[in-house]
Amino acid sequence: MKSDDIDSNPEYSEKEFTLEQLGELSGDTVLEFGTPWCGHCQAASSAIKEVVTENSELRHIKIYDGKGKPLGRAFKVKLWPTLILLHDGNEVARLVRPLVPDEVRQLVSKLN
Repeated sequence: MKSDDIDSNPEYSEKEFTLEQLGELSGDTVLEFGTPWCGHCQAASSAIKEVVTENSELRHIKIYDGKGKPLGRAFKVKLWPTLILLHDGNEVARLVRPLVPDEVRQLVSKLN
């Protein structure tokens, strides 16, 4: 899979992306590491969705994380959800366990 083929996804995907693929992404991307059963992920879901909807140019990739998942370890994810903001494949900022849309907006504002 080429990095140009990586699209936003509304549900946590167990697709195995590589660090190299994500590093080759162009434009702005928010990676969301978590799981569908995580209470913190469920609590943050509406705030994240609201901000992603406001920023239609922002690619949003939800990555199913957990024990033995190398991508989460490569990004040193410790708590869910962790949002990692990328610009042209490089990390710009991260946010852990947001609860309100303004926290996510503040993260996205770091792109400007």
